[in-house]
Amino acid sequence: MYAHIEGTLQEKTHEGVVIDAGGVGYELMTSASTLAACPQTGERVKLYAYLSVREDAMELFGFFTREEKKMFLRLIGVSGIGPKTALGVLSALSVRDLSIALVSGDAQALSRAPGIGKKTAQRLVLELKDKVDNDDLTSTGAYAPVKSASGGAESEAIEALMALGYPASEAAKAVSRVAGQSDKADEILRLALRSMSGGM
Repeated sequence: MYAHIEGTLQEKTHEGVVIDAGGVGYELMTSASTLAACPQTGERVKLYAYLSVREDAMELFGFFTREEKKMFLRLIGVSGIGPKTALGVLSALSVRDLSIALVSGDAQALSRAPGIGKKTAQRLVLELKDKVDNDDLTSTGAYAPVKSASGGAESEAIEALMALGYPASEAAKAVSRVAGQSDKADEILRLALRSMSGGM
């Protein structure tokens, strides 16, 4: 029903934002990443929107990027994952990190998100790993998340493998196999290439 909402950012809360569009105030729930990417109050902002309709409530959800909205829709398509749980996942992991976790089968990373237990994380991997595309794996997301040195290096190694012609899912799996062995992108790349060639 709503593709996006654009207007003046009236208010920011810990759960989302209020946007004044044409004299109407729209309250949108957002992930932490979208909230961080929004400008100061009083400035113009555009969020991609999703309207959740239930028997007891109608709620609007807002996303700073198309990629985040697309991943949100995939998440709520999984049995047992509601809109608020999906937002929690997107607050804990950027679209790219979530995509890497899905294609590499890293249920442990997914289970760090609020409301996601081990079984739910495994179900997410099972149902979504084949739906992740290259754009998701290279997405910069709504903001530059605070990462450990190794997390950023692993992402760089995946991008380097993709530049060498490896499919995104294969690159992510190879890097996940050697994750934690180094915090330098070139060393992770070397280890991943050895792994892919059967050298490990």
